[in-house]
Amino acid sequence: MTQTHVETSIESSPPVSAHFIGVHARQMGVDLSPHQCEQLERFAALLVRWNRVHSLTAITSSEEILTHHLLDSLSLVAELPAAPPLRILDAGAGAGLPGIPLAIALPGHQFTLVDAVAKKCAFTTQASLELNLRNVNVVHGRLEALRGRQFETRFDVIVSRALGSLAKFVSVSEHLLAGGGRWIAMKGQLPVQELQQLPPGVRASRTAELHVPLLSEVRHLVVLQCALQPS
Repeated sequence: MTQTHVETSIESSPPVSAHFIGVHARQMGVDLSPHQCEQLERFAALLVRWNRVHSLTAITSSEEILTHHLLDSLSLVAELPAAPPLRILDAGAGAGLPGIPLAIALPGHQFTLVDAVAKKCAFTTQASLELNLRNVNVVHGRLEALRGRQFETRFDVIVSRALGSLAKFVSVSEHLLAGGGRWIAMKGQLPVQELQQLPPGVRASRTAELHVPLLSEVRHLVVLQCALQPS
């Protein structure tokens, strides 16, 4: 008897469930309301729909959108205490990750999502409108160009998931960091060599392994500060 191999496509993948988002978020110590879980479910559905046409992310299955995008982004919540309110920049936000999941989970903080790719900014703008995220501002442009009177905002925290090396992350965004602020870089393996090549005046104040439910891949965060700042 001949067996037919059926590949799982994005259309046949089960949708991301608000229930499972809440269950797995709690495993990381992130308590979400039913409304927040529904917002994250809607965001995942929007990402799937837009991705079919605009190729916003290489991840296409709902299972990986849950693990590699939503839960991975939410693993930063513990680094961003709810008080006091923070101004947070998602540098190179792409399809709104981690910025939009964090904005949903932490509505008291203000998030600015910056990306140089127009179609990704169009998606994050539409997502923030459809989800009624009043704490999200989307900026289309290069980080290096956000200077002068046209962009005077300075941020308490600058986060990034995919902006190259730590040295590059710092160099393209240091003019946007507020006094006493910090950078948080999300990495896979601990970037030992990158830590040894930080620019003068910048130090790693903390590194930690992140534990993301259902994700077997290694995840780390690196917290950077100006060298004269207290930890």
